[in-house]
Amino acid sequence: MYTSQGTTSREVQLRFSGLDVLATSVAVVQLDGCVLHANAALEDLLGVSRKTILGSNIASYFELPQALAGALANAKGDDCAAIRFEAHVMLGSSSSAIGQPSPVHVVVSPGGVSGEATVELLPLEQQLRLEREERLVDQALANKELIRGLAHEIKNPLGGIRGAAQLLQMDLERKDLREYTQVIIHEADRLQVLVDRLLAPHRSPHIEGDVNIHEVCERVRAVVLAEYPQGLTVVRDYDISLPEFRGDREKLIQAVLNIAQNAAQALVDRRVQGDASITFRTRIARQVTLAKVRYKLALELHVIDNGPGVPQAIKDRLFYPLVSGRDGGTGLGLTLAQTFVQQHNGLIECDSTPSGTNFKLSIPLV
Repeated sequence: MYTSQGTTSREVQLRFSGLDVLATSVAVVQLDGCVLHANAALEDLLGVSRKTILGSNIASYFELPQALAGALANAKGDDCAAIRFEAHVMLGSSSSAIGQPSPVHVVVSPGGVSGEATVELLPLEQQLRLEREERLVDQALANKELIRGLAHEIKNPLGGIRGAAQLLQMDLERKDLREYTQVIIHEADRLQVLVDRLLAPHRSPHIEGDVNIHEVCERVRAVVLAEYPQGLTVVRDYDISLPEFRGDREKLIQAVLNIAQNAAQALVDRRVQGDASITFRTRIARQVTLAKVRYKLALELHVIDNGPGVPQAIKDRLFYPLVSGRDGGTGLGLTLAQTFVQQHNGLIECDSTPSGTNFKLSIPLV
């Protein structure tokens, strides 16, 4: 089979084989809409095999093809900017079978060869998820820079304050006055511990080894049940087929432990009633996008509780440092957990309702 440019379809597929690693659904088409190449993400989106898509008209997968036809017509000029619009594609559709419409964001831009164009389809739900992931990654980077700056500005004067208080205490004869210097020293030490905790994930080396996620869960389960022996059940729901992967076992234990302890603390009323529950659920996920990179396989660990849910006021700031939903909380547990998981190219997401909370840890495997 030859294209209008005189190249074989095999040569075309080889030329665009790099598009298969993208998370975005992409088709390379001729300006009349004939599909020259479809990547793996587009197959997944449409629910149609690549063999069926190739050679078909990309417009046949749209509920209203006129906007796409107009965009392709405008893509003839090499200096044409990308054209963006929203449309509905028919999932599982073809020119002879109509499927279920799904809203997508469409980007049409001129291809690298004259007479070609690329059509990108981003499901609106996926686009929102990508934007949310991007915000979480940007937030983590901003947190890292903020923490380093604060630590530098706090640690030096903190040492001076503590030293001055100790010297002053030595010269004070009255016991009631020495109590004030003890307060200064105690608070300086407390701030030092806080600064050290903030810096801990950025100081500690990343020590990789073979990690079994179920061993991580069992370690955390034992710690949580030892800390909360009454009124709390920790349920195992494991997919035992999950393979081992390369990672820092201790950091992952700390990440899962921080989440589980947060859950246990939120279950105080349920623990009194005796029906508090935390579930560790492991699953395999396929064709997962994390930080704009597409992975064939990923590990999903869900930490689910039946508590009252995350307070609405802090839902959007849950992974910010020093943000806590309970009295006496430091607001560092989830920040550190997110940092440790991101060091494994993964991500933690939270879905919370008044009847429970689900923290999902996603870590790429392949």
